[in-house]
Amino acid sequence: MHEYSIATSLMGHIERQARAHGATRVARVYVRIGELSGVEPDLLQTAYEILREGTLCDGAPLDIARVSVAWQCAGCGRPIAPGETLVCGDCGQPARLVAGDDITLDRLELEVPDV
Repeated sequence: MHEYSIATSLMGHIERQARAHGATRVARVYVRIGELSGVEPDLLQTAYEILREGTLCDGAPLDIARVSVAWQCAGCGRPIAPGETLVCGDCGQPARLVAGDDITLDRLELEVPDV
């Protein structure tokens, strides 16, 4: 289950960001997962819930947004519709993947002390 190692890396990044901003607690974590990323959201959720105990994220929910795959022509930029051949019908150039293959820490909600 590589989701556990991804969650471990995610927790490390969250902790570094939280400490850099002087946070006393992480209230919520937002992640975007592309459908071609190879990550199973339910397994990532479970791994996160195990790893967050006793950390700044203890009790912080993980909100996962799925990102659909998107292709466009590498030459003219025309979007390529799902199921369409990955070659531009206008200029004949091959399509390139522009979304849906990554994992992104999108946003953190942090609790910081009043200054």
